Amino acid sequence: QVQLVESGGGQVDQGGSLTLSCVFSGSIFTRYHMAWYRQAPGHERELVSQIMRGGTTTYAPSVQGRFTISRDNTKDTVYLQMNDLKPEDTAVYYCNAFSFSSFWGQGTQVTVSA
Repeated sequence: QVQLVESGGGQVDQGGSLTLSCVFSGSIFTRYHMAWYRQAPGHERELVSQIMRGGTTTYAPSVQGRFTISRDNTKDTVYLQMNDLKPEDTAVYYCNAFSFSSFWGQGTQVTVSA
């Protein structure tokens, strides 16, 4: 079965940058669309960004222009490059793989200090 392992979370000052990684295993990576979600304390999980099998990307308005999603099909890995981080970006970030079913990583904490 599909397994997703996130890494790269941490604590940064506002305005800083961080890059998250998600390593995919257990199936054929190129058959899956990938996404990053986040869940902040007291809030529901929200979609941050998607990258489809064909490479099309989408972003939540709150991160448009600051975050970049990418995938490396030779490494079965999806990335989320986060720039100009804001305290509002503080959340647990989850990697998601989806096609006809959906799989989740364990999450990685991102904390942005004012």
